[in-house]
Amino acid sequence: MKARRTVLTTRQYLIRGQVQGVGFRLFTQETALREGLVGKVANRDDGAVEAIAEGGFESLARFEAALRKGPPGSKVEGLEVEEGKPLGLDSGFTIVAGDAWI
Repeated sequence: MKARRTVLTTRQYLIRGQVQGVGFRLFTQETALREGLVGKVANRDDGAVEAIAEGGFESLARFEAALRKGPPGSKVEGLEVEEGKPLGLDSGFTIVAGDAWI
């Protein structure tokens, strides 16, 4: 019997609303790691949070649903999702500080 191979998908997320100063990046990281995703998350100067994640379709769907809800104290007013370029990461989901987002 052949093992099923997970097709990796990369998505970029832009989350708007009351999403800074409420633990949104840590929530995003913890959710991503629980789902087995790799990627990164950062605050933006405009008050939004940006994340990019790579993994299986079902894991990304659960991740997106969690981002739409957010952690306690947050208020997600908008979530934009775009297909992203493959990250080429083996593991890890990083919280990026300051302007180090690339």
